[in-house]
Amino acid sequence: MAEESRPEGERIAKWLARAGVASRRDAEKLIAEGRITLGGKPVTQPATFVQPGDIVTVDSRVVADPERTRLFRYHKPAGLVTTHRDPEGRPTVFEKLPEGLPRLISVGRLDLNSEGLLLLTNDGALARRLELPANGWVRRYRVRVFGLVDDAGLAALARGVTIEGVRYGAIEAGLDSRKGDNAWLSVALHEGKNREIRRVMTWLGLEVSRLIRTAYGPFQLGQLPRGAVEEVNPKVLREQLGLAPPPRPRR
Repeated sequence: MAEESRPEGERIAKWLARAGVASRRDAEKLIAEGRITLGGKPVTQPATFVQPGDIVTVDSRVVADPERTRLFRYHKPAGLVTTHRDPEGRPTVFEKLPEGLPRLISVGRLDLNSEGLLLLTNDGALARRLELPANGWVRRYRVRVFGLVDDAGLAALARGVTIEGVRYGAIEAGLDSRKGDNAWLSVALHEGKNREIRRVMTWLGLEVSRLIRTAYGPFQLGQLPRGAVEEVNPKVLREQLGLAPPPRPRR
């Protein structure tokens, strides 16, 4: 029996993710909302394939062909939301980025009052991959807290805790310094649920006054100035993520 031929090209949700429009999951939502066209016709199925040279639009705007996968380190200041548009009109990370960058999406998020390392990429599929707990990458933070720090309470976080029905996995937390009622902690976790550190510290009776992410897996904040963006060297990116090198140009 002859093998069934497969359609050429790339599934449109994956293509949109590589173009930096949205993650595959969010691209499928855009399709369901009727906001995507291919060759001038509305796309209704995620199993639609994009061929080289096809014209794809999102909200009537043409999407450029995906570029090579790129990853950037960004030192997010406090006071910015990690979204492209905020219904409350608050300033966003993407409004404050320097000019000349491609369309980018974030790898995970940092909340309004958090700061430090935020990874940005033009590839939605890569963003989703880097967010998955299965990759085992550790997120590291420096946290300033107000209140009485209990060493036993910090140590207990290594076993994971359940707060208001939400289970948080193992957290490594240690005291770095203390001055009066203020202390600096080092915190490391693998998953990073929404506002996890703030909620866990509140559960311990501590008030977070500053939260800085210093590392996301192998990528470090280092001495990157606040508000600055720096691209990860393509060779380093390939080595860390196991990506194939770009094809050599034909002679």
